[in-house]
Amino acid sequence: MMISTKGRYALRVIIDLAEHGGEGYIPMKTVAERQGVSLKYLERILPLLVAADMVEGVHGKGGGYRLSRKPEDYTIGEILRAAEGDIAPVSCLECNAAKCEREDTCRTLPMWTKLNDLINNYLDSVTIKDLMEESKS
Repeated sequence: MMISTKGRYALRVIIDLAEHGGEGYIPMKTVAERQGVSLKYLERILPLLVAADMVEGVHGKGGGYRLSRKPEDYTIGEILRAAEGDIAPVSCLECNAAKCEREDTCRTLPMWTKLNDLINNYLDSVTIKDLMEESKS
């Protein structure tokens, strides 16, 4: 499993919006400039976060984006899954994967399942607030 740029930038966007939450709706251009991310790339990421009900957007003058919840209510796992789609280490463990014909005899499946559980449990235990507090230390 490799987290793509899309997943990493989604985390940066959520953290940026969390850090500037008291400023109301923040223009996408402002987030792009602060994070050093192209506006075009953010235009592909933010709709994924809106669709996952993590971010609210308003168009027009005074528009922009803001978090729909408090930073402590966002887990890293949910953000990565919204951006990446799935973070399973092997294709047979992805959501909606077809049943593998070797599942009953696969000697590696228990290992992959345990790794998948470890990854997801860890990522679901870390919040945006945790990351914000770590950066202050």
